[in-house]
Amino acid sequence: MSASASETTYLTTEELSARIKYDPRTIRNQLKDAVLLEGIHYIRPFGGRKILYLWERIEEDMHRPSSVSHLMAGVN
Repeated sequence: MSASASETTYLTTEELSARIKYDPRTIRNQLKDAVLLEGIHYIRPFGGRKILYLWERIEEDMHRPSSVSHLMAGVN
């Protein structure tokens, strides 16, 4: 079940970093486009360079065992 646009929490890389306890560089260099996918976990508003992460989707996927295993395998 995905959140509607009005219920979506948009986070910058730094804000996401604080929530999931990963360094912003790790998010940018290891998680983005490997585990966190454009159009699912993040968007680029107005086609620009800025990235906003969709918290509810990330949180939902973090609780799935296969997602967590995949996430941890790529970072440790």
